[in-house]
Amino acid sequence: MDRRETLKSMFVGSVAGGLVLSGCSPADLTENRVSDQSIQYYGRTAEEVVRDQRLQSTAYFDDHELLTIAVLCDIILPPAISFVSATTAQVPDFIAFIVRDLPVHQLPLRGGLRWLDSKSLTLFEKTFIEGSEPQQIELIEMIAYPKPKEGSLLPGVRFFERLRNLTMTGYYTSKEGIEALGYQGNVPNVWDGVPSEVLIAHGLSYDPEWLKNCVDQSKRNIEAKWDDEGNLIS
Repeated sequence: MDRRETLKSMFVGSVAGGLVLSGCSPADLTENRVSDQSIQYYGRTAEEVVRDQRLQSTAYFDDHELLTIAVLCDIILPPAISFVSATTAQVPDFIAFIVRDLPVHQLPLRGGLRWLDSKSLTLFEKTFIEGSEPQQIELIEMIAYPKPKEGSLLPGVRFFERLRNLTMTGYYTSKEGIEALGYQGNVPNVWDGVPSEVLIAHGLSYDPEWLKNCVDQSKRNIEAKWDDEGNLIS
């Protein structure tokens, strides 16, 4: 199982390494900061509309922070043959909104981004996004898979855990992520009755005539008829 499949499994069960790979630019990540204020929000109260517009018209991260988040998102969920990258699914935009909607994320993420740059400067004399892809991966693996007794990495480990959780949430609640999961929503299905192994385990069985009339899928659109005493007629 590759890294993307592993992360997807983690997400379902519980909840590219640089700018060249992701194709990001400051304009890509900042052009949607201010939304069209004429948008009509369905089902919102007047107070909620005001709050939505306020959140959409403000920004928390600067361009450098947004670019760093974009690189990190694509390291966590890079593009694959059948799936788009996290930045293509606009996960950085999701994270930029979440920190405005839930300010509890603001200081931990900003502090983590600064820790990441500081560590990168110490190791490579470059900020994280200025480093090469191998350098970025080397640093991320230090905090994604920390070794025992490396207490100095704890701030980075906690930061990366938070960002990884937000990245997974943003991706798998996007249109692209939902398609990657294969989720179809509420759709008509076919029920063939209780599985035979369950019936056998409980010493039960269907009446052949009842089964023929009620579980025959060729007749699934035919309405059953009952007599006044509750007996099946056809």
